[in-house]
Amino acid sequence: MIEQSLLDLWYGFGVALEPHNLMWSFFGVLVGNLIGVLPGMGALSAISMLLPLTYTLHPVPAILMLAGIFYGSQYGGAIGAILLNLPCHPPHAVTCLDGYPMTKQGKGGTALGITMIASFFAASFGIIVMIFASPLLVKMAFEFGPTEIFSIMLLGLLAGGTMSRGSPLKGVAMTIIGLLIGVVGTDVNSGTLRFTFGFVELSDKIELVALALGLFGVADFLKSVNRMHIVGSGVKVRLRDMRPSKAELKQAFFPMLRGTLIGTLFGAMPGTGPTITTFIAYAVEKKISKTPERFGHGALEGVASPEASSHSKTQVDFIPTMSLGIPGDAVMALILGALMIQGIQPGPQLISEHADLFWGLIASFWIGNVLLVVLNVPLIGLWVKLLQVPYRYLFPSALFFIAVGVYSTNNALFDVGEVLAFGIFGAILIALDFPVAPILLGYVLGPMVEENFRRALLLSRGDMMVFLQRPISLGFMIVCALLVFGQIFFAMRASMRESVRKKEAGARLDTV
Repeated sequence: MIEQSLLDLWYGFGVALEPHNLMWSFFGVLVGNLIGVLPGMGALSAISMLLPLTYTLHPVPAILMLAGIFYGSQYGGAIGAILLNLPCHPPHAVTCLDGYPMTKQGKGGTALGITMIASFFAASFGIIVMIFASPLLVKMAFEFGPTEIFSIMLLGLLAGGTMSRGSPLKGVAMTIIGLLIGVVGTDVNSGTLRFTFGFVELSDKIELVALALGLFGVADFLKSVNRMHIVGSGVKVRLRDMRPSKAELKQAFFPMLRGTLIGTLFGAMPGTGPTITTFIAYAVEKKISKTPERFGHGALEGVASPEASSHSKTQVDFIPTMSLGIPGDAVMALILGALMIQGIQPGPQLISEHADLFWGLIASFWIGNVLLVVLNVPLIGLWVKLLQVPYRYLFPSALFFIAVGVYSTNNALFDVGEVLAFGIFGAILIALDFPVAPILLGYVLGPMVEENFRRALLLSRGDMMVFLQRPISLGFMIVCALLVFGQIFFAMRASMRESVRKKEAGARLDTV
């Protein structure tokens, strides 16, 4: 199996190094890096804006470009966090804790150098996991029928809803809204229109691009509209400053390794975003450190471990997305949608049916990460300048490109109206502290869940017990039940602790 995987990887390098594929991969990495640096932007916004471009591309360069944006933005976000204390991307908020103090101590270049090494090391480890773990799922392909696919998709929905940021109840509510949005359009089985409210434009369902751009582009801009400008601190980083010493490399090695393992573990779990991963990696380092008081004041471990966890998770996220059809987070859900737009059904069969796409993508990860190193060494000064772009210029430009991108999808102003509606809706949800990522998850997975649920019942003549009679399906159903009961248990325990705390506080007041 190892020899076959290496042969497949060699074939993948042949696909990824084709001139047009290499060009789109480079374009994705460059745009992702740029978007990651800019405050208020992120991989979601960039992929949403460029998603219409993939309609005219072959599936391989299209997915290579989107993947390049994804992991390119991961490194770009670290630059703003370390140099200017601007967490341009949520996972890098924890990098600010020690990255910016290092910059103030004159070690910003060292922090960036360690980040670059950590990103390449962790991404390489994640790619190796992909190479040897994914083909194992091909052997399971013939074991997955409609019953098993429904069960695993249901697990993805529950994990995405209950494990999102904030209240699990809010996450589930947003997932249900996503499911309802996914119902709009033409019924696949009967051909009847559902919930179109007389709009012919909705007969072919709500556009994924409009939903994503509204919830993650326009909504974020509306939320931050009062932040009119950002002034950089004039930080300068020279090339030789980015070369860490042997002592610093030794100090960062084990934190980097631990962060990589944490990111790999969480990458295989659907619904766990990179933000959770980076905070857990940071907490682990602080817990096991002999000098935890250094953290928050420029500890190198506080930069190496979270950045490694973020990059390894980014790579491993593609395993459940490509091989099982379960997106790990909102960005993966968008890439899943891009695959479906190209007529490619994610799942265990994807590896064998679209070998050029799968192995070309894996090979492009290594090529893309080398491109990241080559790009960032000479362009650090330019990225710092871009961090000083005022919001009053950034927002109108981004909104213009959003409108153009959505209109170009179907040449319809109705789609632009959809973006505006979802943008206002998303801004209201964000203001009320509701997570919007589960909406996209529910929208993407909902139709697949419904289709396989109906097909399974059709094959079993309406017997609901079929989901418990097949071993694989039963296993996923048990995990679903454990997830639900676990959330209920933790919520009840938190409520009991809060009531005890209030009683103790009341008793102390009575004593006084």
